[in-house]
Amino acid sequence: MIQGFFRSSTAIACALAAVPAWAQTSAPADDQVGIKDIVVTAQRRNESVQDVPIAISAFSSDQLEAQGVTNTFQLGQYIPNLFALNNTGLGSANGYYLRGLGNTESIATFDPPVGTYVDDIYLSRQNANNLSLLDVERVEVLRGPQGTLFGRNTTGGAISVIMREPGKEVGGYAEAGYGRYNRLLLRGSIDLPLSSGFGVKVSAFRQTDDGYVKNVTTGETINDDNSWGVRLGVKGEITDSISWKGSYSHLENDAENTLNFLCNPAAPTQCNGRFATTGLREATTSGVSPFLPLVITGRKGFYGNGNRTQNDLLTSNLEFRFGANTTLNLITGFVNLGQQYALDFADGRGLPSLANPNPAVEGQARGGFAIINDGRHKQFTQEVKLGGSLANGLIDYVGGFFYIKETNTTDFADVFRLSPTFPFLLADRTLRNTAEAWAGYVQADFNVTEQVKLTAGIRYTDEIKKVVFSDNRASCNDGTLEVTCVDNANLISLAGARIPTRQQAKLWTPRFAINFKPNNDILLFASATRGFKSGGWNARGTAGSELLPFGPEKVWSYEAGIKSEFFDRKVRANLTVYYQDTADLQTPSAFIRANGQAAFITRNFADYRNKGAELELTFQPVANFNMYFNAGYQNDKYVINRNAPALDPFGVQSVTAQQTACLAQLAAGNVPGSSGAPSCGAGIITVTGQIAEPVRTPDISLAFGGSYKIPLTNSGWSITPSINFSYASSSETGTSGVSFFTGSTTGTNGTFPVNALRGTFIEGSLSEAHLLVNASFTVKGIDDHLSFGVDCTNCFNRAYVQSSLVNFSYYNRPMEWMIRAKYKY
Repeated sequence: MIQGFFRSSTAIACALAAVPAWAQTSAPADDQVGIKDIVVTAQRRNESVQDVPIAISAFSSDQLEAQGVTNTFQLGQYIPNLFALNNTGLGSANGYYLRGLGNTESIATFDPPVGTYVDDIYLSRQNANNLSLLDVERVEVLRGPQGTLFGRNTTGGAISVIMREPGKEVGGYAEAGYGRYNRLLLRGSIDLPLSSGFGVKVSAFRQTDDGYVKNVTTGETINDDNSWGVRLGVKGEITDSISWKGSYSHLENDAENTLNFLCNPAAPTQCNGRFATTGLREATTSGVSPFLPLVITGRKGFYGNGNRTQNDLLTSNLEFRFGANTTLNLITGFVNLGQQYALDFADGRGLPSLANPNPAVEGQARGGFAIINDGRHKQFTQEVKLGGSLANGLIDYVGGFFYIKETNTTDFADVFRLSPTFPFLLADRTLRNTAEAWAGYVQADFNVTEQVKLTAGIRYTDEIKKVVFSDNRASCNDGTLEVTCVDNANLISLAGARIPTRQQAKLWTPRFAINFKPNNDILLFASATRGFKSGGWNARGTAGSELLPFGPEKVWSYEAGIKSEFFDRKVRANLTVYYQDTADLQTPSAFIRANGQAAFITRNFADYRNKGAELELTFQPVANFNMYFNAGYQNDKYVINRNAPALDPFGVQSVTAQQTACLAQLAAGNVPGSSGAPSCGAGIITVTGQIAEPVRTPDISLAFGGSYKIPLTNSGWSITPSINFSYASSSETGTSGVSFFTGSTTGTNGTFPVNALRGTFIEGSLSEAHLLVNASFTVKGIDDHLSFGVDCTNCFNRAYVQSSLVNFSYYNRPMEWMIRAKYKY
């Protein structure tokens, strides 16, 4: 199948290069046949998406509406080699894996390798990056590292959201919807031109629902999604050569992705919904901590089950125009993010193990393994960007300087159930960390001929990160500091090495590309690009010796591709092949200790290689009929340094040493996945002693579908049915790939009711192949001013494992539907 995919891709590329194309001087009008052009800013200047030598998926506002995409999370169903998931517990936070590079951590010492941008402003935290796409002009998803023009932490790629600017006339829309789980949606926008050169846009939304998970212990319905937001956008022409646009947004999100099950754990034959059994309640008694008799310091000790974020985003872009070809932009951003949550990651009971894969329901009021978090994250960015042309258009350039200062305070505690009657406070500490970086960049396109363009760019980044840990417990603040306190004074590894509290990175990230455009409809390109992601600390550790540092992640990506349109813009075909070489991959790993506690470790365990192909086809054979087919292929693996010392300077085993120990434990007859083989099923070593399969990289991902706008005689009304399919082959979601299957197993260390090798899947890391279907049916009135619609997501209620943690599986959202009415004025 894999060889056939590559042969097909090569054949398509050759065919596209050979097919005669017809030049198009402009995009087709709304009532004409032909795929509309989308202008993007992937190279920090306005260009047609078909002229950009980057693997990029761009969605206009009309496309987003037609495909039912209302938030950034849903993009994962349409883009080749992009895997999107809600972080475990956190419905407000998206983890993106693009070409295998991703991160599910939301704690502030980790940075996401897929950057999120809103109007050129970088959002460093992914705690609240599941953005509602309200009044959006377009969304651009750039695949592969963007280290030259977008900078640090874009080793996997970038998701760039561009908001709609205020209109020149009074106008807007209002929309209302009702859906499954009593979901209510209200949103709208209005443009108010205040003068010939100045206008504002006001947008707002409100969404509520009851939640889709029944908590059979408390009687509550959880995993609701209640959110609201307002945005004020401003645009003004100060003079003929100076303009300014800015915005202020306030977003609040109360959304969880709490652990839930397809069948009721308290009544396993009841499988007609989603269920949870934790005793940790959403509603708490005022003034009484739900974690008593444990003492949790600060206001977080009174949080009930839930996740809440508040996000203020301020953007400003002041533009100066010099002549016809030169612009100077001063781009300023400020982000103020707060997050409070109390989440039970063990459903009010013990954690699954080979000896006890289905722990008995206990309904612990403090949770089985609860993390309680009170965070505040502030970020300031300033960019100066200069762009233009030189030598009568021989050279097009963009360059500038970038500064970011980030300050984070995270007050968090971990509560663990050691036994049904013994809750234990693993840790209660405050993390304060900062990141400050300066960068300079420049990229130039050399237009050698009308057909040939050479691109060279480079960025230099100087970054400093600092961290301070302080223990909140009374025993650590009584004048003495025990070695068990999580404090900077105790940052000493098991090997006796002092753990640094400061990291600095200085890196050059260049880019080289060549474009060949034989005519207006075909672009051939090849490129080499470097990127890096910042280092950090394993802040999930519950002892000073576990708060180990990890270094930057560095990547080189080599791409070749073709972009083409032919048959008078009726067909668009883009194909990219790539080879990605990542050094010092940052890998967060969670596992179960021998005493049953959850443990977290993040290291630069290995290097990483990924090669693959991405195909995007769009068709419009007749007016108002649109079809698409997108396909992604990945072939990836970890690359191990077999000559690494058995122990690193902090006393952590190398992958080779761990693998050797695992194989010895298995050779002694111990059952894999059990406490008798502790070196197996941890880090990136599987239960069989092999190097694990990289996570969230299905070999094949497909997305296909279409819509057809059908006029209703001469009434001016129309109906538009739309259907979208997305498929992903099987993959793993846990770094060591631990899952439990039916069928007992026996070894020298005992007999176990299940096994970790084969059988019917019970719980764990395995995400089986799955096909999802989304559909909609829309009726629109004259000039599309009035519309009514009904849509469904995951229409056939297909459940698959989206993520996993401490041997529990986290499933995707169930089927949801909504009826909408919208009026444009």
